[in-house]
Amino acid sequence: MTRDLSDVSRKRRDRMRDILAILRAEGEAGTEDLVLRLGVSAATLRRDLGELDARGLVARTYGRVRPAGQLTEMPVLMRGSEADESKRRIALLAARLLLPGPQAIAVSGGTTTQAVVRALGDRRGLTIMTNAVTIALEASRSPRVTTILTGGTLRTTSLEAVGPLAEAAFAAFTVATAFLGTDGISVEGGITTHDDTEARTNHMMVTAADRVVVVCDGSKVGRRTMARMGDIGDVAVLVTDDAAPADAVAAIRAAGVEVFVA
Repeated sequence: MTRDLSDVSRKRRDRMRDILAILRAEGEAGTEDLVLRLGVSAATLRRDLGELDARGLVARTYGRVRPAGQLTEMPVLMRGSEADESKRRIALLAARLLLPGPQAIAVSGGTTTQAVVRALGDRRGLTIMTNAVTIALEASRSPRVTTILTGGTLRTTSLEAVGPLAEAAFAAFTVATAFLGTDGISVEGGITTHDDTEARTNHMMVTAADRVVVVCDGSKVGRRTMARMGDIGDVAVLVTDDAAPADAVAAIRAAGVEVFVA
């Protein structure tokens, strides 16, 4: 049974995700190099690596660390307890942005987007298209909502279907709004995630939508990760929380994105 991370701070979770992103991109890394790149003490890094090792995500040898198998990012089932109150506020605000009446929307995987689907509740005439098992299960709680789950290759960490089948499914539909989670959003980097196959699939979701609403907590704002899902110009609305850096929010607004802070 996977333990939750309710006893781990947001900053530490972000560090662990950064470690996994580095290892996925480079294959392995030295612990001294990670200390310098993350700007932490050796003791802090040992604790983080110990947590990742205990969860079967990394393997350590003397002075080196590498991914354990293909688990190179924080599994979605380990993120469920992260900043629940903040995600709930973001989700409630984002759900209010959806116009009334029958419509089709797309929703990417993630705990914040899952909260958005929960906030939408039993809206009549709503069709939700998703490539994420967690989102489909959440949407299926309402008998009034029609749920479309794409095919594709299932990623064990995010429980999202990716690849040509998922991309073709999004290419075949047009949706009014896409609610997109992200690992980073910035003017320079656009909307980014850690996995390139996930990024390509989510890019097709972005392309299929008349309007893209990005939902994420403030730690993702101003941040740039490895794989681009879209440019900042693809985003109509960003919904985040008050932890978002003010300068990054101002830059995103200046780029033409409507920003709401929950």
